[in-house]
Amino acid sequence: MSGRGGELAVAALSGYGIGEVFTPAGEHVPAIHDAARAARMRVVEVRHEQTAVFAAEAVATLRRRPGLAVLGAGPGVTNAVSAITAAHFNGAPVVVLAGRAPRWRWGSGSLPALDHVAIVGSVTRSAATCTEVRNIGTDVRAAVLAALTPHRGPAFLDLPMDVVFCAGEAELPPATLPPPIEPDPAAVARAGALLAAAERPVIVAGSDVYTGDAIAALRECAETWRVPVFGTGLARGALPAGHPLAFRSCKRAALARADLVAVLGTAPDLRLGGGTGARLIHVVDAPPAGAPADPPNDDDTVWVAGDLRLVLSAMADHRGVRADHADWIELLRVAEDTARAQEAGHLADDREPIRSARLYAELRRALTDEAIIVGDGGDVVSAAARHLDVGRPGSWLDGGRYGNGGAGLGYALGAALACPDRPVCGLLGDGAAAGSVLEVESLVRHHLPVVLVVGNNGSIGTAGLRGADDRTPGLRLEKVVAALGGAGETVATARQLAPALRRAFESRVPYLLNVLIEPRADPA
Repeated sequence: MSGRGGELAVAALSGYGIGEVFTPAGEHVPAIHDAARAARMRVVEVRHEQTAVFAAEAVATLRRRPGLAVLGAGPGVTNAVSAITAAHFNGAPVVVLAGRAPRWRWGSGSLPALDHVAIVGSVTRSAATCTEVRNIGTDVRAAVLAALTPHRGPAFLDLPMDVVFCAGEAELPPATLPPPIEPDPAAVARAGALLAAAERPVIVAGSDVYTGDAIAALRECAETWRVPVFGTGLARGALPAGHPLAFRSCKRAALARADLVAVLGTAPDLRLGGGTGARLIHVVDAPPAGAPADPPNDDDTVWVAGDLRLVLSAMADHRGVRADHADWIELLRVAEDTARAQEAGHLADDREPIRSARLYAELRRALTDEAIIVGDGGDVVSAAARHLDVGRPGSWLDGGRYGNGGAGLGYALGAALACPDRPVCGLLGDGAAAGSVLEVESLVRHHLPVVLVVGNNGSIGTAGLRGADDRTPGLRLEKVVAALGGAGETVATARQLAPALRRAFESRVPYLLNVLIEPRADPA
């Protein structure tokens, strides 16, 4: 194919379903912007580079295909490093194309003269510089394949100005997908044997179960084995609320008493409550970098790597004598019902200032099963996870294992574009909101009616670092949103919550509810 470098780069992305480019303004990459518009891709201009990458991550995870961010050189790349790192931790196939000074000016004071590859190499699946127009097709396709190959993650490619703006010819390899990784049958058999022998098993399912399109296989496995399931991240809602094997509120008790925990598509980290003494099955979509080809397994731990659909389907097909779990399921159901009964008192608490649990009680009524929930902020996300049920998988986005504060606006923007027929609700702490609220202007400009609910306890900063005299109560964040073209209001009493939420979702504009909650940790 013949054309300018930007045209060749965009052509090389065809076949992967990419329909939008997230990008701030920048003088190094307009050739890519022009080519994307000519190819009928939507160019979504945002105000900050990290927003572009966060939005691309949201699209990549929700749509299960590559997301695309295009950045300027120098500060354009370094501004996005935290967001690229979040995509790395969350296994999101984000392709990042970045401008760079012309090759003939490297080392001669060109602005900005910076080796991006050295900076992002440790947090990407691949990082490279395209040095010839003729290589653009193969280099871009290589980046896409690197991002999509399990374990998925971001891929970075530099495009110097004398490559992206110049004309030439390049070969465009066919758009291909990486083949699924076949699991080791012996490891699957060991996992099946452990599960068959367990009397009190628990499944903890993570986001990779959703992004690996393994939700149906998870349900089949859980229902075949009759194992209780706790969903995290995008796997929340994998078994709908009301399913006899779906649990949320008794996870701590379940993990404390389980004799086997199967962790699927996520890491067995502190979100398991500090670990358990149970046997462990850990299923991942690919061997971690640097892991031995045959990782150690023993009587208490089985580690399985492979396509999650294949692994879970094979485990469901395991034959042999199986322990009966009816008493265990009933025990957990009693614990779940007890926890929810205790929770109900907090949810109904009408005292002032507003208790955070009371906010989530109203959100339960306002959010449909189709809603996408975006969490940004430590206390807000943990409280929402305790109190909110999710109607379907692929409906919960937060900072994940990296815990990047300030990701919410970018995630919400990407979610609204990826799923325009679904309402998007961002749940933000006042610190997260104050640090990113100016990006609402991008929501306004692109006509994205995201509802932002801020749990404002006036306590910006990490607990223990600020004293009572340092609080900033009542920040009028909704006025900032109104000044940017959106709308909003302050909510100071519990009885104002329901009508305010109704106005927000009916407004069809970016709308911020500044909910003034109690200035201390929620007791629930």
